[in-house]
Amino acid sequence: MAELKYDIVKELGVLSESPTGWRKEVNLISWNDRDPKYDIRDWAPERTKMGKGVTLTPDEVILLRDLLGEIDI
Repeated sequence: MAELKYDIVKELGVLSESPTGWRKEVNLISWNDRDPKYDIRDWAPERTKMGKGVTLTPDEVILLRDLLGEIDI
Protein backbone atom coordinates (compact mmCIF):
# COMPACT_ATOMS: atom_id res chain seq x y z
CA MET A 1 0.00 0.00 0.00
CA ALA A 2 1.31 3.45 -0.92
CA GLU A 3 2.26 5.83 1.88
CA LEU A 4 -0.41 8.38 2.72
CA LYS A 5 0.91 11.93 2.87
CA TYR A 6 -1.08 14.73 4.48
CA ASP A 7 -0.59 18.31 5.58
CA ILE A 8 -3.03 19.95 7.98
CA VAL A 9 -3.34 23.39 6.40
CA LYS A 10 -5.76 24.79 8.98
CA GLU A 11 -7.23 23.44 12.22
CA LEU A 12 -10.89 24.46 12.32
CA GLY A 13 -12.10 22.87 15.55
CA VAL A 14 -12.81 19.86 17.75
CA LEU A 15 -16.30 18.34 17.73
CA SER A 16 -15.75 15.90 20.61
CA GLU A 17 -13.15 14.09 22.69
CA SER A 18 -13.36 10.55 24.05
CA PRO A 19 -12.12 9.46 27.50
CA THR A 20 -9.14 7.82 25.74
CA GLY A 21 -8.08 11.16 24.25
CA TRP A 22 -9.19 10.55 20.67
CA ARG A 23 -10.68 13.73 19.20
CA LYS A 24 -13.14 14.21 16.35
CA GLU A 25 -11.69 17.18 14.49
CA VAL A 26 -12.62 19.38 11.56
CA ASN A 27 -9.57 20.46 9.57
CA LEU A 28 -8.54 21.68 6.14
CA ILE A 29 -6.11 19.02 4.86
CA SER A 30 -4.05 18.55 1.74
CA TRP A 31 -3.87 14.82 0.94
CA ASN A 32 -0.93 13.62 -1.20
CA ASP A 33 -0.03 17.19 -2.26
CA ARG A 34 -3.49 17.83 -3.73
CA ASP A 35 -5.71 20.86 -3.17
CA PRO A 36 -6.87 21.04 0.46
CA LYS A 37 -10.29 19.66 1.38
CA TYR A 38 -12.38 19.93 4.52
CA ASP A 39 -11.94 16.83 6.64
CA ILE A 40 -13.86 15.36 9.59
CA ARG A 41 -12.21 12.40 11.35
CA ASP A 42 -11.01 10.98 14.66
CA TRP A 43 -7.40 11.52 15.67
CA ALA A 44 -5.43 9.77 18.41
CA PRO A 45 -3.59 11.89 20.97
CA GLU A 46 -0.59 13.66 19.40
CA ARG A 47 -2.10 12.67 16.00
CA THR A 48 -0.14 9.41 16.04
CA LYS A 49 -3.07 7.57 14.39
CA MET A 50 -6.21 8.53 12.50
CA GLY A 51 -9.61 6.95 12.07
CA LYS A 52 -11.75 6.80 8.97
CA GLY A 53 -13.17 10.12 7.99
CA VAL A 54 -15.03 12.19 5.46
CA THR A 55 -13.47 14.73 3.11
CA LEU A 56 -15.51 17.46 1.48
CA THR A 57 -14.84 20.01 -1.24
CA PRO A 58 -15.73 23.65 -0.51
CA ASP A 59 -18.90 23.25 -2.60
CA GLU A 60 -19.90 20.16 -0.60
CA VAL A 61 -19.34 22.05 2.68
CA ILE A 62 -21.68 24.81 1.51
CA LEU A 63 -24.30 22.23 0.54
CA LEU A 64 -23.93 20.46 3.90
CA ARG A 65 -24.28 23.78 5.73
CA ASP A 66 -27.48 24.52 3.83
CA LEU A 67 -28.88 21.03 4.47
CA LEU A 68 -28.10 21.22 8.19
CA GLY A 69 -29.72 24.65 8.36
CA GLU A 70 -33.02 23.01 7.44
CA ILE A 71 -32.95 20.63 10.43
CA ASP A 72 -35.13 21.40 13.45
CA ILE A 73 -33.21 20.52 16.59
